Amino acid sequence: MSIAADLLAKINSRKAVVGVMGLGYVGLPLVREFCASGFKVIGFDVDKRKVDMLHAGKTYIKHLPGGYFKKLIADGLFKPTTDMGQLGKPDAILICVPTPLAKNWDPDMRFVIGTTEAIEKTLRKGQLVVLESTTYPGTTKELCRPILDQAGLKLEQEYFLAFSPEREDPGRTTHTTRTIPKVVGGIGPNSAKLAQALYGQVIDQVVPVSSCEVAEAAKILENVYRCINIALVNELKIIFERMGIDVWEVIEAAKTKPFGFSAYYPGPGLGGHCIPIDPLYLSWKARQYGKPTRFIELAAEINSSMPEYVVAQLAEALSRKCGKPLAGSKILIPGLAYKKDVDDLRESPSVVLIEQLQHRGAKVQYHDPFIPSGKEMREHNITNLRSVPLTPQSVRQYDAVLISTDHTDIDYAMVVKNARLVVDSRNATARVKGAKKNVVKA
Repeated sequence: MSIAADLLAKINSRKAVVGVMGLGYVGLPLVREFCASGFKVIGFDVDKRKVDMLHAGKTYIKHLPGGYFKKLIADGLFKPTTDMGQLGKPDAILICVPTPLAKNWDPDMRFVIGTTEAIEKTLRKGQLVVLESTTYPGTTKELCRPILDQAGLKLEQEYFLAFSPEREDPGRTTHTTRTIPKVVGGIGPNSAKLAQALYGQVIDQVVPVSSCEVAEAAKILENVYRCINIALVNELKIIFERMGIDVWEVIEAAKTKPFGFSAYYPGPGLGGHCIPIDPLYLSWKARQYGKPTRFIELAAEINSSMPEYVVAQLAEALSRKCGKPLAGSKILIPGLAYKKDVDDLRESPSVVLIEQLQHRGAKVQYHDPFIPSGKEMREHNITNLRSVPLTPQSVRQYDAVLISTDHTDIDYAMVVKNARLVVDSRNATARVKGAKKNVVKA
């Protein structure tokens, strides 16, 4: 029996051990699904705090309860560890590490490189490595393969390599990791067959494609599509505001068309780990081929300018309605997360808003039911901030309330009733009944 056939038999009998590199928003849901299907999983992370929390029955992600993983550990199905020396044990290793941007907006591949180098040190015959981190087309072949080849094993015969992009959307309740179709591309036919078989054990629908590059490009396309359409409605928001037209009402009317239109919504900026970042990976790669990506770069410019627009709207509303300058004003921001009902701060426009307001002399505090304190971030430092209570008494203390993230649990009627001024960048107050003379949409 060949090495590939032996690994396939292990996968199909669910006797293969799965390794997950990176126990975050992508890795932990994969752990859950593989364990639920009877696979034993070893979870690897460089952050000892995360590993210790999992052993203690706690998690750092709101929608993934710690008790569930503690039981998996007790049942012997899941072993979280920081020991990279154990990377030789899994039969399949799934790489789920961050792919951020460097300060010059080029790809920052140090996490993918470091993880791949760690795997190479213990790479053995019969292992399948799958990259899940969103990245530019060509990463698996051009970056990961040369590192893994240094182990001296023959690709497609002794070890196997594939790409399958993560499609997690934290906070979404209509789909789970299991029900979201999984695109899979292999470096060759054996790798493709093995990766498709592995994901086929735990995902309802596997979508095979002809290569790693196609799979990498598919994920980039998904995020470019969203990034550009969000930039479009952000630009239209500014234009329609000048015309005295409510962009939210326009979108509601347009989306009644049963074909040819998909609704996207404006906001105070663009957040999350994918949409603000991943399109720029393609832009960087396109420059290597001497091709511009004008849509992508314009979309990034528009979306990154939205916090500045919102701050300007707030300053104008304070002056016009309250007779106060922004400098010295007390501002409350409900919602620190990058989108509603999650505890994820990555690339959150709320953080940019806080820093811009502080730079202009405002005194800023935030309320977020999911984020009790500011977290350490790549380019921002708000660790000194703590979530403040949101009560009628507390709201009255501020000169303005700037709604940046429209969490479901926030009582917007109470906020509108008690605030001197509400600047709403998410249309969160639309469902508040009665006159709202103190509300300005931004």
